[in-house]
Amino acid sequence: MSMSQVSRRTLLAGLAAPPFVRGAGAQGSWPNRPVQVMVPYPPAGGADTTARILYAKVGAMLGQQFVIENRGGAGGTIGEAAVAKATPDGYSILHDGTAHSINGALYSNLSFDYNRDFDAVALVSLVPNILVVTPSLPVNTFADVIAYAKTAPGGIDMASSGNGTLQHLSLEMFRFMTRTTVNHVPYRGGGPALNDVMGGQVKFFFSNGSSVIGLIQGGKVKAIAHTGKGRLKGLPDVPPASDTLPDFEAYEWNGVFVPHGTPPGIIRTLNGTINEAIRAPDVKERFEQLNIESRQNTPEEFLAFVKDQMERWSKVVKEANIKLS
Repeated sequence: MSMSQVSRRTLLAGLAAPPFVRGAGAQGSWPNRPVQVMVPYPPAGGADTTARILYAKVGAMLGQQFVIENRGGAGGTIGEAAVAKATPDGYSILHDGTAHSINGALYSNLSFDYNRDFDAVALVSLVPNILVVTPSLPVNTFADVIAYAKTAPGGIDMASSGNGTLQHLSLEMFRFMTRTTVNHVPYRGGGPALNDVMGGQVKFFFSNGSSVIGLIQGGKVKAIAHTGKGRLKGLPDVPPASDTLPDFEAYEWNGVFVPHGTPPGIIRTLNGTINEAIRAPDVKERFEQLNIESRQNTPEEFLAFVKDQMERWSKVVKEANIKLS
């Protein structure tokens, strides 16, 4: 069985987490002061949004403040480095995203190691990309897009939200798997890319699935397929790309890490609280409104998922010869 199959079976099958026990072991008083939550990206993005929804609930459950600090820059590596070097006592945690599984392949001179310096706690959210196109384009299915790319003189221009982002790697994976010519058009963020898709300056974009729902529902862009599995609750008429191209899968995800060496009792308590929080009706409803999927998971299952994602994207980075300094 492949690692990706293991990952999907453990994290997408809705397995129950182990019993939730607060304050297990010698760390029974944790947390007895505010906990710093590092979000290594700017405010208002996907990681920041899920963090603010989640930790309001987690803080209420544990009777302590979870204070979010946004420290963006260098693809998330500045904030990640700060947590990697923090004291492993449960009072500095990292609410990270997909870049955690990509940056190790992109950057050659990091001051920390993703595998060595962090312990996995819990997967919080999964959001597939959605392939959107200019509404006037005469394509309606993923197969149509592949055929269009194969016959277009010089290939197709496809936007991304920046070099090395998941949107960039998704288009590279599309290019490899379909053997088509795709010209990468990088933007500084998903907003500018979507503006040009709406205007027809560039006609294709693997957009973050949460940020584009309103534009799809308003007819500003046309949704072709998503990069997850099954059907989306928020967009049930949009099929998965894997129905046409098996194993074409790409998720924006958010998850929680702590500095390596954090006591196991704290990790178990934090994992149990997060699993309880994402089951709470108000959190669940808010996530569903944002097209965010969440599942109960253990630290071991989350670690297997992260390793699978690292393996998947390092291959794409290598094939596309992408390097960031």
